[in-house]
Amino acid sequence: MKQLSNQALTLIRKMQQNELTESVIYQEIAKFAKGEGNKQALLRLSCEERAHYEIWKKYTNEEMKPQGFKVFKYKMIARLLGFTFAVKLMENGEEGAQEEYALLVNEVEESIMIREQEEEHEQALLAMLDEEILQYVGSMVLGLNDALVELTGSLAGFTFAMQNTRLIALSGLIIGISATFSMASSEFLAARSEGRSDAFKSCTYTGIAYLITVVLLILPYLLLPNESFLLALGCMLLIVILIIAGFTYYTSVAQDEPFGSRFKEMTLISVSVAVMSFVVGILAKKFLGVDL
Repeated sequence: MKQLSNQALTLIRKMQQNELTESVIYQEIAKFAKGEGNKQALLRLSCEERAHYEIWKKYTNEEMKPQGFKVFKYKMIARLLGFTFAVKLMENGEEGAQEEYALLVNEVEESIMIREQEEEHEQALLAMLDEEILQYVGSMVLGLNDALVELTGSLAGFTFAMQNTRLIALSGLIIGISATFSMASSEFLAARSEGRSDAFKSCTYTGIAYLITVVLLILPYLLLPNESFLLALGCMLLIVILIIAGFTYYTSVAQDEPFGSRFKEMTLISVSVAVMSFVVGILAKKFLGVDL
């Protein structure tokens, strides 16, 4: 085996460590992933990474240990947000590795084979993952979007019309809970009319997404003093943006969709509705002469 440069050996050690760590991550996630097909795909990915580790070990002659914190981190992400999101997030973090492979090509011919497997075979295995929560992303988006648009508008309108955080929270809570049941039942009936057997699951995901959004948006009005209604409005709008950013990022990673355009669209709609509703609240208070 020819002598390698110090730069090449440094890169190989780094890749060897990553391959072993990711092999262990796939293996650990496979232990609790639901569905036999998902388990097998994850175990095959683990074997692929382990095989790459063994190839790199021939050049370093070093035995390595997996990075414990990285293994723990992705196990926790997989449990909290789903294994599909976790493994795709991990793979997305390897985009810079392509440049490293390019630097190795002249010194290590096997790096070409490993890179091709990373790009083709492993991507094909990732595409085989089938997680229940991702089957109902459409239902969650429906509940999330409707809650953001409807409740953001309502709370913004109530803010100036009532100018009391407790009254605003009470009104928003009544509207939010009623709308949660309404949206969930509508999703159930729509799914049943389409002849789907998963109508109950679909409406459950819709209702949960709606209810969580309602609670988060009302929270500033419950926590802040009565006279801090404008601060509560600002906090609510910030929460709206954070919810949109978080959910859009989740779906962009888990479903390989663009982040920027969807985030801008949802944010623009929600904030625009809030501004218009705030103006409606001002006009209603002025022309109706209601003073709460």
